[in-house]
Amino acid sequence: MRKLMKKSIIFLSAFIFLFGWVIKTNVQASTPEELYDNVWRLINSKYVDQTNNEQDWGKWRHKYDKVLKTDEDAYVAIDTMVASLNDPYTKFLTPKDFAEETSSIKGSLKGIGIQIGVKDGKLMVIAPIEDTPAEKAGLLADDEILSINGKSTKGITVDKAAEQIRGEEGTQVTLLIKRKDCEPKEYTITRAEIEIKSISQKIPENITMPKDISYIRLSSFISRNASREFAEIITNSPDKKAFIIDLRSNPGGLLSNAIYISDMFLDGGAIVSTVDRDGYKETSKASRGVLTTKPVVVLLNKGSASASEIFSGAIKDNKRGVLIGTQSFGKGLVQEINKLPNSAGINITIQKYLTPNGTDIHKKGITPDIVIELKEEDIKNKNDVQLKKAIEVARQLSNGTYVVKK
Repeated sequence: MRKLMKKSIIFLSAFIFLFGWVIKTNVQASTPEELYDNVWRLINSKYVDQTNNEQDWGKWRHKYDKVLKTDEDAYVAIDTMVASLNDPYTKFLTPKDFAEETSSIKGSLKGIGIQIGVKDGKLMVIAPIEDTPAEKAGLLADDEILSINGKSTKGITVDKAAEQIRGEEGTQVTLLIKRKDCEPKEYTITRAEIEIKSISQKIPENITMPKDISYIRLSSFISRNASREFAEIITNSPDKKAFIIDLRSNPGGLLSNAIYISDMFLDGGAIVSTVDRDGYKETSKASRGVLTTKPVVVLLNKGSASASEIFSGAIKDNKRGVLIGTQSFGKGLVQEINKLPNSAGINITIQKYLTPNGTDIHKKGITPDIVIELKEEDIKNKNDVQLKKAIEVARQLSNGTYVVKK
């Protein structure tokens, strides 16, 4: 459909919170010092902030010369160097971490089924994955994790938190959760093998969906098959008068999926722009022609991040549909995953992205056209007021009684 960032694969989220990926394999190194220097050079040439957090990046290059004897020595040194960037999305991955990260792309992982991230210094639940131990236990987007197995999460990194939460199938982990306007509560959750599902059309409990409205729940953009499966639903729904796309608690995934799915609804126009460290701006535009001209309603919440925000921003800025729910997460950065020697890796923030109108949503999020809070009482009573409103608006869009402002 279009050229996408050369031949790289770009991600804008992942499981255990890895927003924005471009996978690349780098030159081989044979010593710990060469591994360390490889990472230094990658950050020096690619990191989106040319000031590297307003520091002299050159001071790090030879800081550990002749003292790195093992790969483990290099890992500690690299972690220390990367931490100086003060960027939770730029991080070094040991061979074990890299293997676990890439397993999410393949569609399975072991844990409790949760996406986490650090926001304003707090370890937060970005979203529970559908039909997993985390969701069944009652964890919600925007829950703060105060402790893991009795250990405080104050100052913890996403890596360390993920390491503590993951574990063998059948074992348990206890999380102390602080929810807005509620007292902290402990959740003891049994780990399992998590199958990562992207698309579902299962109608939520207590909801009556009109037969002429198609409900599509997209839980992530990470699966390579997501755009194909989405297109099949659209093309196999000629009798539908409107589409409700539920992106609540969707943490993101492949940038290509966000672009392809946006393109299904847009007849030309910008979808998203990326800006690199040199200020070079590249805009991805929709091709001419669409899979459907039927009205679109998009559901968002605080767990909707990254690729979800790209799709939502494209729909909103192009006046193609109506957004309903609450403010999205606010993740406007792209990371590149560099595969390193000895099966290690390094995630580097290489770009920021802008919506079609040029809006930088990082740490701000996207404001829905219709703001509706899903309160604790609604959740307890399984009263999905957001989806009910989406059905109402979809019906009005299809019969012409609701008009999207141009």
